[in-house]
Amino acid sequence: MNEISSLVISHKKATVAEMECAWPLTTEEMLEKLFESELVYECVILKTCNRAEVYVVSEKGSSVLFNFSKAIGVETRIVDFHDHEESLEHLLKLACGLESMIVGEDQILGQIRDAYNLAVKKKTIGRVLDTVFTKAIHVGKRARTETRINEGSVSIGSAAVELAEDTLGGLDGKSIMVVGVGEIGVLVARALADKDLQGIYISNRTFQKAQELAYELGGEAILFDDILKYLESADVVISATGAPHYVITKKIVEEALPKRGGKPLFMVDIANPRDIEESVDELPGVTLCNIDNLRVISEKTLKMRNEEAKKVMEIIHEEQILLGKQYKRQKADDIIAALYRNVYDIREEEKQKAVNKFRVKHTIGEFEEKILENLTHTIANQILAEPTKILRNAAESDDEELLEAVARVFNIQLEEAEE
Repeated sequence: MNEISSLVISHKKATVAEMECAWPLTTEEMLEKLFESELVYECVILKTCNRAEVYVVSEKGSSVLFNFSKAIGVETRIVDFHDHEESLEHLLKLACGLESMIVGEDQILGQIRDAYNLAVKKKTIGRVLDTVFTKAIHVGKRARTETRINEGSVSIGSAAVELAEDTLGGLDGKSIMVVGVGEIGVLVARALADKDLQGIYISNRTFQKAQELAYELGGEAILFDDILKYLESADVVISATGAPHYVITKKIVEEALPKRGGKPLFMVDIANPRDIEESVDELPGVTLCNIDNLRVISEKTLKMRNEEAKKVMEIIHEEQILLGKQYKRQKADDIIAALYRNVYDIREEEKQKAVNKFRVKHTIGEFEEKILENLTHTIANQILAEPTKILRNAAESDDEELLEAVARVFNIQLEEAEE
C-alpha cells in the first residue's frame, strides 16, 4: 500500500504574512495542480485562516511535497513535513482541536470535512486518504463527546473578542463593527451577543446576510459601502471576510480619523488573506492586531484545557492503533482479492472446459451445470480459506515479508491490487 505524506504550514511556525505568501492559488487550483503529477495517486488540501496542509499518497511523497513547496515559493523553515505515521497522528489531533491556535475549537472539524468533500468532488481522493479522513472526523466527534475539550466558547472568533476585551479592559459601552459574516464572522458576532455594548454593526458584501445576522443578534446591518461612515464612530472593528484583497485600506481609516475626535480605534484582522491594510497601525490612535496576536489567548486556552487534552490524546492513541490495523487489513485484503480473482478466473475456465467435454459425449442440463458450478466454487473457497487467514494474520503482525512473498509467488502487483 502506498503511504501518506503531508506538508503542514501553520501558526506554529508561520506569521500571517508568511501564510499569505505560501498560498498563491485557490485551494481548488492547488489541488488540481498537485494531482496533475503522475507521482501523486491521491491528494487532499486543507486551508483555513491560520493553516495550509497538503496530504498525498505517493511512493515518493516526501520529495513530491518538498518540490511542491519549492514550486509555490514556500520557505522550508515554516514547513513541517510528515511521514505516514506522523501524518495520521497529526490529522487525528487536528480534528480534535489539539493543533488549533484555540485549543478545542469546533470549526476545524467542519473545515476538515469541507477539504474531504472538495477532494471527493474533484476525484483526487482514493481509499487510503478516504480511510484516514473518515477516521479523523469520527475521532473529532468522539473527543468532543467524551471529553470537555470544547467546553465553553472556543473559536478564533471568540478569541478575537477576548483579545479586544483584554486590551481595552472590557467592552461595556463600546461600539463594535463586524465586517464579514462567513463562519468566523458569525462566531465573532455571536461572541459579542452577551456583551453590554452601545451598538453592534454588521457589514457584509451581500447585505441580506448582514441583515439576517443583525436581526438575530439585535444589531444593525450596514452596507459595505458605508464602512467609512461607521469607522468614524466605532471603538472596535473585527474583520473576517473571504475577500482576496484589502477591504479596509489605510486611506479609508485615515479619512475617518478627523471625525473621531481623537477617540482610539482598536482593529482586529482575522482574515487570510488580510482584510485590513497593515500600515493602518502607523496611524495615530489606531491599534491593529491580527491572528499572530491571538497566540496569547491560545496559550491561556491551552493551560485551561491541559487535562482534557490528555484525555483526548488517549482517545487518539487508541484510534490510531485501530487505524493502523485497518490499513494493514486493507493491504492483506488487496492481495487476497487479487488471489481470489486469479483462482476464480482459473475455476471458471476449467469448469467451462469440463462442461464442453460433457457436451461432446452427453446431454448436460442446468442441474448438472449447477453441480459443477457449486463444486468448483467450494473447492476454490476451501483452497483459499487458510491462505486468507494467514495473510490477514501476517498483516496484523506487520509481516511485510510474507505479504510480499505471496504477492511475488502469485505474480500480484500490489499497486494494481489496491485499485
